[in-house]
Parts: sequence; C-alpha cells; structure tokens
Amino acid sequence: MGDPWLSIIGMPDDSADALPPASRAALAEAEVIFGGPRHLERASAGTRGRAWPVPFSVEPVLAERGKRVAMLVSGDPFWFGAGGSIVGALDPSEWRSLPAPSTFSLVANALGWRLEEVTCHGLHAAPLAQLRAALRPKGRMICLLRDGDAPAALARFLCEQGAGTAQMHVAERLGGSDARLRAVQADGYDLTDVQAPVAVGVDLPDGIGLPRAPGLPDDSFASDGQITKAPVRALTLSALAPRQGDLLWDIGAGSGSVSVEFCLAGGRAIAFEQHAARVENITRNIADFGLNARMQAAHGRAPEVWAGHPLPDVVFVGGGGNAALYDALLPALPAGTRLVANGVTLETEALLAQLHAAHGGSLLRIELAQAAPLGTMRGWQPLRPVVQWSVIL
Repeated sequence: MGDPWLSIIGMPDDSADALPPASRAALAEAEVIFGGPRHLERASAGTRGRAWPVPFSVEPVLAERGKRVAMLVSGDPFWFGAGGSIVGALDPSEWRSLPAPSTFSLVANALGWRLEEVTCHGLHAAPLAQLRAALRPKGRMICLLRDGDAPAALARFLCEQGAGTAQMHVAERLGGSDARLRAVQADGYDLTDVQAPVAVGVDLPDGIGLPRAPGLPDDSFASDGQITKAPVRALTLSALAPRQGDLLWDIGAGSGSVSVEFCLAGGRAIAFEQHAARVENITRNIADFGLNARMQAAHGRAPEVWAGHPLPDVVFVGGGGNAALYDALLPALPAGTRLVANGVTLETEALLAQLHAAHGGSLLRIELAQAAPLGTMRGWQPLRPVVQWSVIL
C-alpha cells in the first residue's frame, strides 16, 4: 500500500480513546484533521482541526495533498460514508481506510436483528420517498437520519404509506457512553428530545409495499391521461427486460410510468418529453416514488433532446414515433441495445411492420378488453389495439 498521505478513520461515538492502535497512531501523526465538529472535539484535534464545509465537499482535503491528513467519519467510511466521496479522485496508493463498526451494525446488535435480513438506508440528504420501494410486509429497515427532527418526519411518512402500526426503534449516539434506544409506534410518535447522531430501526407491519410485478394501477401516477395503460405497461416492461443498473431512454415518456417501473425494477431512466405540462407530471412521479437518484426528466424534442446524455442500454418509444425519429435513433444506438416500440395508429403500425421486416426482432399485436356496463348488464369494452416491436440491435 506504500505510504499513503490520507488516513480515513472511522470514529465511534465516544472518544479517540476507543479507537484501535492503528487509528490512534494515524490521528497522532496527522498534520491536518478533517471532520464534523463533534468528531473534531472528541479527537482533540485542536488547531489541526478543519470542519467540513457546508455544503459538503472533499476539495479541501484534496488541497492538502502532500501533508499527513486524517479524515474523520462515522463508523464504516464506505457504507453511506464520506470515504466513497473522495477515493474516486485518488490513486489507491494515496489513501488507507481504518474503519470502525458501522451504525447499521450497532443498531442491529442493539436490537438482535440479523443484518443480512435488513435493508439499510442512508437518508442524510435523500428524500424519505426513497424508502417507498423498500417497504415490504413484515420487513425490517435501518435508516440513518440527518438530525433529531427526522424521526418524526419518518413516522409521518410511514403513516402516509399505510404503515402507521410500524414499530420505530429510535437509536441515539450508539457506541457512546450516552447512547439511548427507545421504541414507539409510528402513528403514536411523541418523542421531542431526540439527539443526533440518530438512526431508526423499523419493524414494518403486514399488508404494505409496492407489488413486485410490473403494471401498477394507472392512478398510481400523476398523468393527464397520456399514459401507457397498466396491462400494456406490464407487457412492455417484460419486453424491456430491465436489469440492475440498465439505463433506459424513454422517448415520448408521457407520464413517465414506464420509466418509473423500469427504475423500481433496478434500472435507471431518462424520460424525454416535449410537452412542459407532462414533464411536470414526470417530475412529480419521480419525487413521489423517491427515484431522484435513478431517474430524470428531459424536456425537448427528439432527436435534439438526446444530445449530451449517456447512451442507453434499453430504449422505449411510446406512441410509436415516425420514420424521421427512427432514421435518427437507430444509427445512434450501440450494438446490443434493446429497443421496444409501441404503436396505436394505422400509420405507426405500418411503420413498425416495415422496421420489423428490415431489422428483425418480434412484432406483437396486443388486443385487450375490459368489462364495462352495457345497459342493465355488462359487456366487453375493447381497448385500442397496440402493436409492439421489440428487437436487440
């Protein structure tokens, strides 16, 4: 490992005396010590201490390259920690990590939970809506929160999601001599004196969470009616075949419902839409489903709106597009890209048939009907047929 100038030190919520020998030695040798005020105080950094800037940035650390520098973080530097924020700018020989037990480990041990059966979430700067996809019947979560007011906000969020009977285990300053652990039900949350750093273990009730199969109800999304209907969306998602980390271009996204479900399945998405009002709906759906880190809306007309965006692994063309769109799109896509296009008009159906003849793949005609009132009885109300072309380029 050579002789790294930067030591990333995981701090317990107690004092530097609780650090292992290697961490104490790195701290003693440091010419400059970066950290939050609480860590700097407990490390007795004195004049060597530098508080993190607000907003957070690792640039001040990089500016000290060449000196002996210590960087103090909570627990494990690489589990929702600042370690991951800096090492991308460094050569492996420049740094070393000296971790302490993570807050997740401390909470799991305090509660007697198997950590491998728990979902872990860092919510210091992330919206609570990000938890929506993680809610599951009788599941368990551990959430790192930004401050003492955040557990109350988490309780309100759980109630809004139908999980008011969830048990919240509010853990304050775990690892320190003044640690405290209290339990309260979400719909009866009444704690007013919560001290940071704070994490919450959540025991979820039965009967909650999003379904794992595609095809969420249409009213799950903000929409002006321009939306791929749930049964067709389910077939479309099956054809798109999202894989973890795949990037989708959703061209003519409408409400962004296909992009949302693609992201819920583990992918990422850019939803391209030319109508400003629909972009607003897409943005709202991103927020409602907590997908800010996975999905973005791009306002503009194709193909110009694609410029500057990373190339996709998967493309969905809603409404079918036209010949000019495909003339611009197909040459721009790398080999191996999966393309799915839906069409509802006769003109688009003819175009997709031509593209299928030229490029191969699968051509599917989807005809569905729903039961609807027919006088005093019921009958079948057919939906518009959808032609779907899917191909691997």
